[in-house]
Amino acid sequence: MKRVVLFPGNEGEVEVIAGVEIVLPKKPAKSKILYHNRVKKNQRWEREAIPKDLKRDNAVKYVKYIEEEFRRRDEGLWMYLNGEAVWIPGPHYMYIQWSKIDIGYPEFRMVNRKFFVFWEACKKDPTSFGMCYLKNRRSGFSYMTSSELINQATSVFESRFGILSKTGADAKTMFTDKAVRIYRAYPFFFQPIQDGSTNPRMELAFREPAKKITKNQKYIEQSSALNSSLDWKNTGSNSYDGEKLRMLAHDESAKWTGQNSIKKNWGVTKTCLLLGRKVVGKCLMGSTANKLEDGGQEYKDIYSSSDVEKLNPNGQTKSGLWSLFIPAYENLEGFIDEFGDSVIDTPKKPVMGIDGIPIDIGAKEYLSNIREGLKEDTQALSEHKRQFPWTEEEAFRNDAQNSIFDVERIYQQVDHNETVPNLVTQGDFVWEKGEKDSRVVFYPTKNGKWKVSWMPEGDEQNSIIVKNGKKYPGNAQKLVGGCDPYDHDRTTDGRFSKGSLHILHKFTLDKGGAPMQFVCEYLARPPKAEMFHEDMLMSCVFFGCSLLVENNKIGLIRHFERRGYMEYIMERPENTHTKFSRGKQKERGIPANSQAVIQAQAEAVASYIYDYVGYNLQTGEVGICYFNDLLLDWAEFDIHNRTKFDATISSSLALLASQKVKVIKKKEEVKQQPFLKKYSNSGFISKKIR
Repeated sequence: MKRVVLFPGNEGEVEVIAGVEIVLPKKPAKSKILYHNRVKKNQRWEREAIPKDLKRDNAVKYVKYIEEEFRRRDEGLWMYLNGEAVWIPGPHYMYIQWSKIDIGYPEFRMVNRKFFVFWEACKKDPTSFGMCYLKNRRSGFSYMTSSELINQATSVFESRFGILSKTGADAKTMFTDKAVRIYRAYPFFFQPIQDGSTNPRMELAFREPAKKITKNQKYIEQSSALNSSLDWKNTGSNSYDGEKLRMLAHDESAKWTGQNSIKKNWGVTKTCLLLGRKVVGKCLMGSTANKLEDGGQEYKDIYSSSDVEKLNPNGQTKSGLWSLFIPAYENLEGFIDEFGDSVIDTPKKPVMGIDGIPIDIGAKEYLSNIREGLKEDTQALSEHKRQFPWTEEEAFRNDAQNSIFDVERIYQQVDHNETVPNLVTQGDFVWEKGEKDSRVVFYPTKNGKWKVSWMPEGDEQNSIIVKNGKKYPGNAQKLVGGCDPYDHDRTTDGRFSKGSLHILHKFTLDKGGAPMQFVCEYLARPPKAEMFHEDMLMSCVFFGCSLLVENNKIGLIRHFERRGYMEYIMERPENTHTKFSRGKQKERGIPANSQAVIQAQAEAVASYIYDYVGYNLQTGEVGICYFNDLLLDWAEFDIHNRTKFDATISSSLALLASQKVKVIKKKEEVKQQPFLKKYSNSGFISKKIR
């Protein structure tokens, strides 16, 4: 876990936010903490107004007051809130004390404190390029970011600060209506001498810093120039290219559309924060997630590559940024109490809100009621969850109108799976005692490559039938697998694709088993292809199932043949009237690029989702697909760009294999038999691994 000390030499308690251990400053003596002399019920944040008669020409009389404000700006502030000593960073103090926004001065919220503490950690760590913040609506990100821009721009030398947004007009509005407004409301002792117009439209330039006053001074000394500036740029992939920045505000980053690419721009602006290999600037990037096809996917890629739990040998994330997500119920308007705490769960008795209105329901219950009311309008429900997400996955949910599958059914199943324990067991399959061609055994492990939701019992494990010296899978009548093998090509998003396997329990009227349930999932990329091939072999041997594979990568088929398990590889369950020239390996498996096959795969998955995934509003039954990685892969699947959807490919092959689909392509016409028969879920019993 990443560890950051905010004030070396003055270490206090550790606070963990988004996977980062943040060492706070040491708590001072009680008498040094604001509100220590108040009774507990009155210990709440109250903004202090500037002394009425304090002016530039009599500032010497208020030396202690001004010095304290500079100290709070640099070191932050300790205060008692409802009996608890709480530290807030300097930028947070500058936000609630001196940053005038559209509604006046901001309220104090503990959730904003989390944002600013995490931002301080990003600033202090020499390897971090800043923050990638996944937010919900009305979170105050634009104002908090504008406040920090002005806070830094008015206090450092020879530095440049920039603003980008989803359009040039939005960047300009953030500059003029937020940043400049905040600066103009600053007290004079925080305002450097400004160059140019008092109401700038393009650039806010500072030529001198604020004059610092000390007890021994009887007059204000002339000080050296700041030479710092803040401006904005039109939205473009190359905006700020080649310019050195101390801080970059990236607002509405998930909403770049058209020819503008947030990923390309981050690749450009990231270098603006570097001097050699030293990180000299920081980025505050934040946004609600737009629809995946409208900029959301690129932002998701950046956010996913900003996980501090996944650092390279240089101690950096792939993007260089650190990701932060705060659920909507922690920062919902109208659900903040008078002490600044979020009212998440419904209180036993009403509590007073920060707006003076009693709160008698928790934010979670309130949002749940809205979701319940939208249950039958899947499109509106999906949009509401994306705007007010409880999880990262909800924030990046695909739009129901832009998927070939029923995404709300998929997300219903995901939500159900997350609330029911022990639906899936993770682990590894290995040859018993390391002896190949003996028995395959399963060991539950936290980081195992396999996930299973059901397993055959007793003699049905490792069931092999030998005929004429050849090995055949013993459970082929009820279990079948689909596999998408990998080669060394990268996917369209720059990552290496994974090897993917899904094993399906076919429909059967026999008692027991797990009919029409995906019972095993493998999504991994071992360092050598041969290791992956052996993993596939062990899976098939243990479950006693045959495997349908894409045959454009014949290494897997040859591996099974060399090891004596060729009959475990299915012949293609269709006829494309296509001739192959590579021998018997090509007689096995299924073509990867046949349009008839691609369409058949998509229809097989769509039919399965309709029958076996999500809630049945009429019966109240819940679907039987328990692998969330598979479900989310389905939700984002793009039939025109299938490369990175490994799980969808392997699962669809298992479905095709289970039905022995016959696809005939003739004169550009495709005729298909039904892929799935519809059966009621009632009566199905799935055995779980204990």
